[in-house]
Amino acid sequence: MNFKHLHYFWVTARAGGIMRAGEQLHTTPQTLSGQIKLLEDWLGRKLFRKNGRNLELTEDGHLALGYADQIFSLGAELEAAVRQAHGGQRVLEFRVGVADSVSKTVAYRLLEPALAVPEPVRLICSEGKLPDLVAQLALNRLDLVLADEPMSKRISVKAFNHLLGRTTMSFFCTPALKAQLKSAFPACLNDTPMLIAGAQASVRQQFEGWLTRHQIHPRIIGEFDDGALMKAFGRQGRGVFMAPTATEAETIAQFGVEVIGRSDELVEEFYAVSVERRITHPCVVAMTDAARGQLFG
Repeated sequence: MNFKHLHYFWVTARAGGIMRAGEQLHTTPQTLSGQIKLLEDWLGRKLFRKNGRNLELTEDGHLALGYADQIFSLGAELEAAVRQAHGGQRVLEFRVGVADSVSKTVAYRLLEPALAVPEPVRLICSEGKLPDLVAQLALNRLDLVLADEPMSKRISVKAFNHLLGRTTMSFFCTPALKAQLKSAFPACLNDTPMLIAGAQASVRQQFEGWLTRHQIHPRIIGEFDDGALMKAFGRQGRGVFMAPTATEAETIAQFGVEVIGRSDELVEEFYAVSVERRITHPCVVAMTDAARGQLFG
């Protein structure tokens, strides 16, 4: 097997597409596609299939990705072990899965304290659906999963939910759009263009109930599974959007928006899911202490 071909496949699968993987590997999409095609020819199986403009893994692709994860994880461990054997400083590897519904700003704020522990840390982050990440956790390929909901009891994996904290939600828009609002919050949302989280987001059902209780009828012009993309549209004045109150300052600074209102009825929770009932990993201890004492304290 040509492991360069396997590495190209692995990066593409993790990046979610040829274009993004090409940017990470500093190579052209054509070269990348050709290398993956050679791997598929060697295996005699298709690893990707097209779904509209997107690529998705086939069943064989998922199988190959699981082995590739192990192969390149072992490669990193080999490098670390050899360096340590020759007097290099021990590096603590911290492998985290982040559910794709978790705000990137919140994920950063939660993970950043892990890099402040006394020993050097190598942080390895992957993103995906919560059930897929919990499966990786069960196979010891991850040390922790960050999620905006507790792991369901229907998932037959022995893991534990650790509540990191909860935050209310704030509503944001550009100054120009704010100037057009005709009444006080939340009535100002009536007939106002709005960008909302996708159906899988934990706060979505709360939001729909909140609209009904307050008899508010905004014009929903976009639904987004990717919160960063939703905020990018909001930055351009396309509509009002929600984000955690705990990250108000970052949202304002990054996207050039203003707060138009807050609601204590809308609450988002964040969990660390681990196989440990009692958290002992030093990076997780640092994370939970910071989250409970500062971010959500």
